Amino acid sequence: MRIIVAHNNYMHRGGEDVVVESELALLRAHGHELIEYRRDNAEIAGINKSALLLDTIWSRKTVADITNLIRDFQPDVIHVHNTFPLISPSLYWAAQRASIPIIQTLHNFRLLCLNAMFLREGKVCEDCLGRLPLVGIGHKCYRDSMVQSGVLAGTLTLHRGLRTYQNKISRYIALNEFCRRKFIEGGLPASRIVVKPNFIDFPASQNLQRQGFLFVGRLSEEKGIKTLMQAIELLPGSVLRVAGVGPEMGFLNNVSGVVGIGNLSIDEVQHEMQASMALVLPSIWFENFPRTIVEAFSCGLPVIASRIGALADLVEHGVTGLLFQPGNAQDLAKKMKWALENPILMEEMGHNARAKYLAEYTAERNHQQLIAIYQDAISEYDDTN
Repeated sequence: MRIIVAHNNYMHRGGEDVVVESELALLRAHGHELIEYRRDNAEIAGINKSALLLDTIWSRKTVADITNLIRDFQPDVIHVHNTFPLISPSLYWAAQRASIPIIQTLHNFRLLCLNAMFLREGKVCEDCLGRLPLVGIGHKCYRDSMVQSGVLAGTLTLHRGLRTYQNKISRYIALNEFCRRKFIEGGLPASRIVVKPNFIDFPASQNLQRQGFLFVGRLSEEKGIKTLMQAIELLPGSVLRVAGVGPEMGFLNNVSGVVGIGNLSIDEVQHEMQASMALVLPSIWFENFPRTIVEAFSCGLPVIASRIGALADLVEHGVTGLLFQPGNAQDLAKKMKWALENPILMEEMGHNARAKYLAEYTAERNHQQLIAIYQDAISEYDDTN
């Protein structure tokens, strides 16, 4: 197939950028012809505020660029990941005018919530779900700025009014059923939202001695770092290796049994996962689909996760891991203590996790799902145009 992939890179590389690159490599490995349309938030420094405001709402550059790409490349579909802020929703209009179906992956909740996480002051907040995101302006939910929050809210409000999100996108890809339900609550058309999870292409696990707990991710408030440190303090003698950096690194200081190992390469993450007895995922927000879960499952590593949002669906309690009450350090410590006392049952959960990975999260399975979504969108588009 001939595919244009559009993505606005983030200022700080994160999981979404990694997912995009993995999907690009997957499509190329199967012989599809790709052209990438990229913008990068590093460009913002060279754009004056008025021009950035206009580009966020409607980018004339995007319209011109996409129109030319479509003319020259003649794609079958355009697959969009992130349009905010430089690509803008004008891409959808340019594609529809050229009669090219659009696929939009919903990596976060940006279309429904200004901070994209449904999180405010350390707690789940759904004040804007299903309504205009005006409350978020007063709360300064985007970058703690009323002005920037107002720009984003204005963009979402305008394009909801124009029915851009209702009419211009052929298929939305949600990463799991929980997220699909949230987007339907938020007003996206249910008939156009399909589920396709993230994937990982790790080789089979090595036979390593498993011991201790592991955390992999950004050390930030929404990841539940404070809760995790409190839980470890309740488990004297336990060991937790922490892979990642971020604004809450200070919570790791002087906590007995905690070993900070910084940012790791993908190979190093795999090694850590193959040598640990459980991955701990203590998030306090609605994670869409953390790649760390798939990485852990591929390594036969059970996951101890917060019973919140999609995590409660992705980790089956007592089968592929354990669930605890989000933000509850005592409950997390209780589950970690149980894991330490039941290594054989944890090993069985690891086998179950590996089986789930092989059934649902391999690269080959993901490619089949993605191409089926493209073909379905193309077929429907041809029938209605």
